[in-house]
Amino acid sequence: MLFTFSILVAIKQHQTMFKETERNVQLDIFSTPAEHLRGSSQKFYLENDSWHNIFRKEVLSHINEQIFSVLYCKDNGTPNASIRVLVAMMLLKEGQGWSDDQLFENCNYNLLVRSALGLLTLDDTAPVASTYYRFRRNIVDYNREHNADLFKECMQSITKSQMVEFNVSGKHIRMDSKLMGSNIAWYTRYELVHETLRLFIKERREYIYKRSLSESDFELIQSIEGEDGDKVVYRSTKSEIEARFLELGKLMHRFIHLFKEYPEGQYQILKTVFNQQFSCKEKVVLALEKEKISADSIQSPHDPESHYRNKAGDKVKGNSINVTETCEKSTEEAPKVNLITDVEVKPATASDCNFLQDAAGNSQKMTTDDIEKLYADGAYNSSENQEFCADNDINLILTGLQGAEGRYDLIPDEQNADKLTVIDRKTGNIIDAQLANPHKNPEEKKWKIKTDDGKWRYFTRENIRTSLLRQKLRDTPKEERNMRNNVEATIFQMGFHYANNKSRYRGLEKHKLWAYSRALWVNFARLRKHMIKLSEGSSIYAQNLIFSSISFILQQIIIKISYINYKTNKSRKMTQFSWF
Repeated sequence: MLFTFSILVAIKQHQTMFKETERNVQLDIFSTPAEHLRGSSQKFYLENDSWHNIFRKEVLSHINEQIFSVLYCKDNGTPNASIRVLVAMMLLKEGQGWSDDQLFENCNYNLLVRSALGLLTLDDTAPVASTYYRFRRNIVDYNREHNADLFKECMQSITKSQMVEFNVSGKHIRMDSKLMGSNIAWYTRYELVHETLRLFIKERREYIYKRSLSESDFELIQSIEGEDGDKVVYRSTKSEIEARFLELGKLMHRFIHLFKEYPEGQYQILKTVFNQQFSCKEKVVLALEKEKISADSIQSPHDPESHYRNKAGDKVKGNSINVTETCEKSTEEAPKVNLITDVEVKPATASDCNFLQDAAGNSQKMTTDDIEKLYADGAYNSSENQEFCADNDINLILTGLQGAEGRYDLIPDEQNADKLTVIDRKTGNIIDAQLANPHKNPEEKKWKIKTDDGKWRYFTRENIRTSLLRQKLRDTPKEERNMRNNVEATIFQMGFHYANNKSRYRGLEKHKLWAYSRALWVNFARLRKHMIKLSEGSSIYAQNLIFSSISFILQQIIIKISYINYKTNKSRKMTQFSWF
C-alpha cells in the first residue's frame, strides 16, 4: 500500500513541470486595482509603508523557488503554480492565524492580500486549494524520504538576504524553547490501544474478516468498531478495563503475526504500540508496568511522532520548539532590528541542551559576523555545550543553573592540576583539598575534604566545572544577564494564535512547516516596524533640514535688510551734513 502510494506521489510530481515565476509582469491599466481606487483608499494601497507592499518587497521577492524544484519534473508536464505565491500563502495563513477557508477567501477577494502575494491585477488567479495542499504534502513526503528540510532552506535563504539588506549583526544571539502540543486527544493506556486497533481494523477490514479467527475475536473486533475507547472507559470498572486491556493486547499479538508479511500502513504503529504497552513471554501476553513505559512512546496513533513531557508541571504531548534570534542593542540615534535566525523542532522529550549546537551553527550561517556571545538559561548547560562554545570562541552567558547552589566554591590551580582550593561560603574558611585515591574508576580524578562533622566530602571534575560556572554567573553584570529576557517575548509571539499551547497540526514535519512560517512572519512584522521607524526618522530629519534651510535663508534676508537699512541711514546722515 505504501509502495503504491509512493508511486502515485512520484507520478503526480512528474506530471508538473518546474517553472520559475516571472518577476517583471506587465500591468494592465484596466485590471489594476489602484486605477479603480480613489482618495485615501488609493493612497494606502500604493503607500510604501503599507504592510502588503512591504511583505511583497521584503518577503515574497526573497523566496528562492529553485529550492523546491526537486518536487517537479524539469522538462515535462504542465507548468507549476507559482511557488513564491504558495510559500507566501503559508506564511500569511500562520501569520494571521487563518483557517484554510479564510486563507483561500482572502487570497481570492482581499485586494491587500492579493497585492502581498504579487497578484497585482484582477486577472491574476491565486492557486486553488488542491494545488496548495499538494504542495504541502509533497514537501512533507520529500523531507521524510530524503531526510531533508526544504522549507527550512527557504526560511534560511529569506532570512539571510534580509540580514544582509538591513545590516543585522549576528555577533550576539539568544535562545529559548517552548513546548507545543499536537492536535491529538489525551488517551489513557486503554484508549490508546483501543484507537490503534480501531484504525488498523478500519484499514484491513476486508482482509481481517477473511482470516480464521475465533468467534470471540470477531465479537471483540465488532465491539472495537462500534464503540469509542473513552465510552468503554466511562461505563466500565477498573477491573473490567484491566481484563479488556489484556484481551486487546492478545488481539494485537494475533494481528502482528497474521499480517507480518504486509507491514504497510498502520501495521508498524500497531506493532510499536504493542511492544511499548505489552510483553510477551512464551506466547503469554502481559501488560507492562506503568513505570516501564517510556516518555517517547507513542501517545496517539494519529500522531506517532508526538512524545510526552512534564516540564515544571506543564504536561504536553507533542513537540519542543527552540527559537534563536539576534540581540543587538538599539538606540534612538541608531535603531536596530533583531531577527529570528533559527528554529528547531524536535519531539517533546528532547532536552534543551540538545538544541544549542545545531542552533548556533545554523545561526552562524546566516551572518558574516562570528558569534561572540550566546545568551541562554540554565537548561542549555552541559559539558558538551561548554566545550563547543570554547572551541568556537563563543562566550556562553547563562542566566542560571539547574539545581540548588552548593555550599563550597571550588578553585583549581592553573599551575598544578592536582591541587584544588575549596572555599566554604558559609564560614569563609579556605581549605586545601586532598587528592583522593580512586577505587572504582582509576581514570576519574577526585578530591576530598573533611567536613565539620568529621565526614569526607568528595568533589569530581564535573563538580568543579559547575562551581566555576556559578562563580562566573555571580560575577556577570545584571544588565548582561537580562539580555536573554526578551527572547521570551519572541516565544510568546511564536505561539500567539495557540493560547492553550496546542497546535492545529499532527506530525513532526507539519509542525516544522508551521514553526518556520510563523518565524518568518515574526521577522516580517519586525522589519515593517523598523522600516516605519526609519521612515519617520528620515521624515523628521527632512523636516529639520527644511526648517534649518528656511531659518538660514531668513537669517540671510534679515542680515541683508539690516545692511540695506544701515546703508540707507548712513546716506541720509551724509545728505543732512552736506545740506547744513
